[in-house]
Amino acid sequence: MSVIVEIIDTLEYKIEKLISKIESLEKNNQEIKIELTKSAAIIQSQSNEIEALKTQYDTLKIANSLLGSDDNKRDTKLKINSLIREIDYCIAQLSD
Repeated sequence: MSVIVEIIDTLEYKIEKLISKIESLEKNNQEIKIELTKSAAIIQSQSNEIEALKTQYDTLKIANSLLGSDDNKRDTKLKINSLIREIDYCIAQLSD
């Protein structure tokens, strides 16, 4: 009978250990999920900032070309031609 009691005690101890480990892992999992959410928000914020900076950079390149810089004249001409085409398209749409 004492062998059965020892086996039961051992099982109870191991089950308690497993339950404790499961709780610890669940807590760790929640912390990791929170960290992942924070990281995703940071990445999204940085992506938005990168896009804004790219747009600002392109605008500065065009402004620099308009001020007389020879570096980006081709890009500026292409952008102006694109804008003219858009304006022509709008005028055509309005006249129909």
